[in-house]
Formats: sequence, structure tokens, C-alpha cells
Amino acid sequence: MRRLVFAVPGRLTTPTGGFVYDRRIVMGLRALGWQAEVLNLGDGFPFPNLDTRASARRLLAALPTGRPIVIDGLALGALPEAAAQLHPSHHLIALVHHPLALESGLTLGDAAALRVSESRAFACVRRVIVTSASTARLIVSDYGVPVDRVTVVRPGHDRAAPARASAEGPIALLAVGAVVTRKGYDVLLAALAPLIDLPWRLTIVGDLGRDAAAVERLHADIARFNLAGRVLVAGAVPAKRLAALYASADIFVLASRFEGYGMAFSEAVMHGVPVVGTTAGAIPETVPFGARLLAPPDDASAFSVAVRRLIEHPTERHRLAAAARAAAIALPTWEDSAERFSGALEAVA
Repeated sequence: MRRLVFAVPGRLTTPTGGFVYDRRIVMGLRALGWQAEVLNLGDGFPFPNLDTRASARRLLAALPTGRPIVIDGLALGALPEAAAQLHPSHHLIALVHHPLALESGLTLGDAAALRVSESRAFACVRRVIVTSASTARLIVSDYGVPVDRVTVVRPGHDRAAPARASAEGPIALLAVGAVVTRKGYDVLLAALAPLIDLPWRLTIVGDLGRDAAAVERLHADIARFNLAGRVLVAGAVPAKRLAALYASADIFVLASRFEGYGMAFSEAVMHGVPVVGTTAGAIPETVPFGARLLAPPDDASAFSVAVRRLIEHPTERHRLAAAARAAAIALPTWEDSAERFSGALEAVA
């Protein structure tokens, strides 16, 4: 039986897109015959405390020699010393959802330090697996990883019935993503505030436990723009509830400042929901041209115009929804993604 270790920065059940990806890939690899052991390296990455950092290094150093180790980039980028120690004796594979140095809200010093730390860690791995072609280009151009050591494995999807457009009542807007600065909820609410004359309701789904300042600002903006009756902050919800929200959404809206792939965007496409997003990172590659309206990052005015356009013009909204439904057919399943991931592992082993 093929064996590997999948090292993650926290509980695999954490409700974020990155952990969903890790969890579904582990499940898929096991179905393909891999004995995949999950190793929790601890919380607090990419800025773990000294105890967590030391514990993570001990856990990794104790793994059997020669065993392939997939390390989630959220942890690996903060553990270059561990990568250097393991490099001679283990097959190291980095799984990069998006470069840590590109997280929004970092100080210039923290961003620079993370870029150096990630570069050192990537130099010690035999392969870097990324979730989009956009991120692959960044890893090659900004981090000096040879292009032949980078593999793109896009997130998979569960096939879903198309969303049911609202027959009456307010337009259902849906935003999905952890409440962190990078997701641009401040921009989203600033964009929606001028649309108070239109009939809409927004549901925000996402982990509220990762960025206290962003959560505080979210609630402050709801109050400042007088949107308490229009916006529901649902927090993290079970998978069935999330699927139901996608199925009943009219427009998916998220003003991200950067996305290494954007699983929530592709989930909207899978459900046949038109998207209003930004041109940041991999979003233009993730969402097909005919299914989206995109605004520049941090441009609340342009984002507002796009949302107004789709609310006021149902024919265009339905046209984008039809394009999303057509594009959904070509999206990979989780089984497809697991097979491609397995192939990358076999090439290294």
C-alpha cells in the first residue's frame, strides 16, 4: 500500500476553503489506495508561537525516513528550518493555496519576512502543488521554483442542481468566505450601501474566528451603513446548509483582494449562480467570462455598478446564470482532482 503523511496547520475540519480542499484530497487519495495519515501541526500559522513551531518541527522530524510528506503551505511557509532538515531524507511536497506573503492586511515587514521564509521552504521540496495556473505563475516568477516542479491540481466539486432564481421578493445575494481582510467584506458593504433603493438581501457565510479585527469591522460597517435589516452574518454553516444557500442564490458577490483559486467562486458557477467579483489573483481564470462581472480590487464604486446592473436587469442576470450552468459541466469532480494529485505524488515517489 502506498503511504504518505498529509501535514496540516490545525484541525482538518476547520471550515475554510483551504481545509475543505485538504480534506477532500485526503479522502480521494484514500479511495485510490493511499494510506494517508493526517498530521496536525498546530494552530496559529503562519505566525505560530514558539511552542507550536517547536512542536511542529518535532512532529515532522519523527516521521519515518523516505515517507512522502505533503505539507500545507500555510504551515510550510513558516517552517523553512524543518523543510531543510527533512529535505535530505524525505520526499517533501508543498501544497500552496496562495502565497502567504500576498495575504491582505500584513505589514510590509511581515510580508517581506514571509516571502523570504516561503522561498527558503520551497527550495527544499521536490514538488509544489498549487490550485490554479495563476498561482503556478506566481510560484515560478516570484519564488524561483522551476516550472517543471510545479503541478496544478484545481479543486474538485460535487455535482449540483442549478440554483432556483427568485420568483418574487428581494434578490438573494450570497457571499462565502472566511471573514478576513483579504476577502474584502468592507468593500462589499461599501458597494451595497448605495443600493438601498433596490430589493436585495445579503447572506454572509464564513468562519468568524480567524481575524477579530475584520469581524469587528464587518459589524461596524453593517451598523454604519444602516444595513442591519439587509445583511445576515451566518458564520460557518454545515455543508448541506451552504449547498441550500447556493441553490437559492440569485447573485454571488465577493470583493476579494486576492484569491489563489477561489473555491467559493467556482462553487457558485457549479450551482449556476452569476458572479460579481474582482480581477484579483485567479478569479478571472476561475469564473468563466460569460458568467461574471468583475471590478478592480478595492473599487467599491465599480463593484456597486456591477451589482446594480444585475439586480436591475433580470435578463442579463439570467444570461450569466445560463453561462455558469454551461461552464459547470467542465469543472473537475473531487475524484478527478484526487487522481491528478495522486499522479503528482507518484512522480515524486
